[in-house]
Amino acid sequence: MNINGNTELIAHIGYPTHAFKAPMIYNPWFVRCKVNAVVVPMGCKPQDYPDFLRSVFRLSNIRGALITMPHKVTTVGLLDEVSATAAIAGSCNAVRRSAEGKLQGDMFDGEGFVRGVMRKGCVLDGARALVVGCGGVGSAIAASLAAAGVAAIALFDPLEAAQAGLAQRLQRHYPLLDVRTGSNDPAGFDLVVNATPMGMNHGDPMPMDVSRIAAHTFVGEVVMQSEMTAFLEAAQSRGCRFQIGSDMLFEQIPAYLEYFGLPSTSPEELRAVAMLKY
Repeated sequence: MNINGNTELIAHIGYPTHAFKAPMIYNPWFVRCKVNAVVVPMGCKPQDYPDFLRSVFRLSNIRGALITMPHKVTTVGLLDEVSATAAIAGSCNAVRRSAEGKLQGDMFDGEGFVRGVMRKGCVLDGARALVVGCGGVGSAIAASLAAAGVAAIALFDPLEAAQAGLAQRLQRHYPLLDVRTGSNDPAGFDLVVNATPMGMNHGDPMPMDVSRIAAHTFVGEVVMQSEMTAFLEAAQSRGCRFQIGSDMLFEQIPAYLEYFGLPSTSPEELRAVAMLKY
C-alpha cells in the first residue's frame, strides 16, 4: 500500500491498550481493490477523547472514524447528528463528516448481526424476537431488529433499569413496535439472541432455558472468543439454525464501507484476504 498525502484515512480510535484489529481486516481489502485508503489505529485516553475526536476531523484527508471501547457511549454526545439506531443503542461506532461539515454518527454492531441472520434465511419482517442482555451490543441489535421490521421484541436483563431504558428508547422511535420486558423464556419466538457472556463454555449457566427453544427458531450469539459456544451447541442439538458471534463482525464491515462511501464487498471476500482469522 502506497500511503501518501492523497490517501484517505479512517481513524480507528480506542483506548491505548485496546487490541486494534480493524486494520487487519480493512487494509488487505483496500489493497485488493486498489482503494487509496487506510485504517490507522489511534490510541486515546478517555479524558482526551472529546478534543481528540474534533481534531481528527480537521484533517483534510479524513474519510471517517471507527470508534471502539471505551469511547462508544461518549461519542453520542459529541456529534451534531446521530441515527435512530445510535440513539436507541446509546452508543456510536462510526463517525463521518457531512458535506455541510457536521459530524454524523451511526451504530453498526446490530446491523452486522441483522445482515448476517437475514443472509442465512431468517425472515425478520413481522417476526417475534427475544434479546437477552440489554447492554451495548444487545441494545444495538434490538435497535437494528426494530429497523428491519420485526413486529415484537422481548427484552431481558438482570438489571431492570437496563431493560426498561432500552424498551423506552425503542418505543420512542418505533411506537408501533410491541416491546415487552422481564422474561427470558424463548418459547414462541422466531429469533432468540444471546447478547451476554453466559453459555460460553460447557458447565456455564445458560442465558435461557434451551429446552424451551423450538427447532424452527433462529438462534444468534455475540461471543467471538470461540466459534461454537456451549449455548450454540445446545441450540444446534435442537435442530435450530444459528449464527456465530464473529459473523456479526464481518457482516458489519460492508455496512461501514457503504457509510463512508467506499467500495463495499462481501463477508466472504473480507475473510479471504483478512490477516485476522476467526
